[in-house]
Amino acid sequence: MNSISYGLLIALAIALVFAAFTDLRRRQIDNWLNGGIALAAPAFWWASGLSLWPDVAIQLGVALAAFALFAGLFALKMMGGGDVKLLTALALWVSPQNFVELLFVMALAGGALTIVMVCWHTMRRQKDKLAIPYGVAIAFGGLWVLAFNYWPAGTLAVTAA
Repeated sequence: MNSISYGLLIALAIALVFAAFTDLRRRQIDNWLNGGIALAAPAFWWASGLSLWPDVAIQLGVALAAFALFAGLFALKMMGGGDVKLLTALALWVSPQNFVELLFVMALAGGALTIVMVCWHTMRRQKDKLAIPYGVAIAFGGLWVLAFNYWPAGTLAVTAA
C-alpha cells in the first residue's frame, strides 16, 4: 500500500466515526456520506492497484449481493435504509473475506449495543419504541477491519499472532 491508499483509509475511518455519531444522535446516516464513501472506492481501488478483472468485478459483485440481502431486510423493517447503504458502500472498499469479518464483528457489536440500549430504555422507563443506532455497530465493524487488516500496525499484529 502507498500513502494515497492510507490517506483514503484515514478518510474512510473519519467517515465511519461521523456515521456512528450521526446515527447515535439522529438515528440517521446521511445519503451524502454514504454516497461519498461509495464514490471514493474507485480511487482506493486505483491506489491499491486492483485490476478491473477480476478484482474490481468481485468488489462490485459483493456490494451488489450485500445490497440485495440488506435491502430485503430493510423491506422486512429489520434494518434502516442508511444502514443498508453504508454496508453496501463498505463492501466496495474491503475484500470479500474482510467483509465477512466486518459483518461478524458488526453482529457482535450490534448485539452488545442492543443489550445496552434495552437496559438504558428500561431504566428510563420509556414507553416509546426502541430504535437501535446500528450505524454504530457497522462503524465499529468497519474500523475493526481497517485496523486489523489494512493499517500497518494492525497487519503486523495479525501476522505476529
